[in-house]
Amino acid sequence: MPASPVPPPGGTATLARHTVARIGFGTMQLPGPGVLGPPRDRDVALAVLRRAVELGVNHIDTAQFYGPDVSNELIHDALHPYADDLVLVSKVGAVRDEAGGWHPAHRPEDLRAGVEENLASLGVEQVHVVNLRLHGDDPHGASEGPGAEFDDQVAEMVALREEGKIGSIGLSTVGTEHLHRALPAGIACVQNAYSLLERSDEPLLGLCREQGVAWVPYFPLGSAFPGMAKVTEDTAVVETAERLGATPAQVGLAWLLAHEEGLLLIPGTSSLAHLEENVAAGSLELDGEAMERLDALGAPLHQGRRDRR
Repeated sequence: MPASPVPPPGGTATLARHTVARIGFGTMQLPGPGVLGPPRDRDVALAVLRRAVELGVNHIDTAQFYGPDVSNELIHDALHPYADDLVLVSKVGAVRDEAGGWHPAHRPEDLRAGVEENLASLGVEQVHVVNLRLHGDDPHGASEGPGAEFDDQVAEMVALREEGKIGSIGLSTVGTEHLHRALPAGIACVQNAYSLLERSDEPLLGLCREQGVAWVPYFPLGSAFPGMAKVTEDTAVVETAERLGATPAQVGLAWLLAHEEGLLLIPGTSSLAHLEENVAAGSLELDGEAMERLDALGAPLHQGRRDRR
């Protein structure tokens, strides 16, 4: 008898007309330290990707500048030819230097080149969704708010979609003004930093909900970047996890799933054990006591902070 299909972790939601598991996988941690260079153990990195799919994950988030070149190459070698239901999401708008620095690449020709590089490294004719990722310190990005440059960027993304090189357009590291301005172009998703402890983008989340735009938070458990609290180190999270027989990471991820219907998670890891832990968060039910205590933790950080991703 054929094996029973694996239930989608966390249930399902819609991303750019595709039905995906609410717990996906982000590949940012697969390259070496600092998201630079090859992984410490290539075989483990490939095994993590394959195991994610075995566990029901069908939404993988990547970027050609992770490595650079590393994440996409690993995805291709681990999973190509891709399953029909596997949704690949990438992003453009940044490049890396030899020291690992992150630099904006927002001019229309940069965005086009970034899409072409993704197509080549992933080995596809179309990337299902490509996010336009802005930088707060870029004069062509988010620092002065949306303007003519941003309109040109969105127009180039629309042209790439019309040419069939990308299926849908997303935005990353943006504010409500950007989304308002881009909505007429058709926006499938927004990726911003957001977690149990970092809810400064709640107004943007509300706009996404209102407009039917998928919310895909990055750094769902916080980050080692300065100024961003780690969810797994919060006392209330740790104590809730102990009471429920779960891990702090599972509590942080389960809260996100419970907080917003349709939210999509893309936790990343280079560890098979952490992958299985993250996926299992989709089965964790937070009781009323847990939700009340965790809901009370969301003191927003200042709205302008944007970590590099």
